[in-house]
Amino acid sequence: MIELDTIDRKILRALAEDATQSAGALGRRFGLSQPATWRRIRRLEEAGAIAGRQLDLDFAALGFGVTVFLGIKLAAKGRVSLEDFERAIMAIPEVQTVEHILGAYDYRLRVTARDIADFERVLRRRIMTLPGVGSVDANVMLTEERLPGPLG
Repeated sequence: MIELDTIDRKILRALAEDATQSAGALGRRFGLSQPATWRRIRRLEEAGAIAGRQLDLDFAALGFGVTVFLGIKLAAKGRVSLEDFERAIMAIPEVQTVEHILGAYDYRLRVTARDIADFERVLRRRIMTLPGVGSVDANVMLTEERLPGPLG
């Protein structure tokens, strides 16, 4: 685990809000030079505190107005391997995340679709036909709020 000081935490919070900010802009904001800020960011990346930077798409603006969270319990019969299931489910483009979890379900999926009819098509033709799928529980997302995380 990396030791974080106040400036490290501020840099992480700022990058979590907008990962496109330059080291120079962050340095000016927090009273550091561009090279000093860049070294801090590099140290955070090398320590694994920054695992990468990603592009967040607005699915609704792209025509995907429905997000559904699925809980999937694999069937006991047939004993499909977890790797085979994961490989098959990740090949479905509408599936945005696949989480192997402990609890009532074996997997939690985030699925995006154009509308409910499109989601039903994905569910019936792609997800339910996969080998090993036992039961499925669906929760339609109404709204989403993002929190900055536990950076203190």
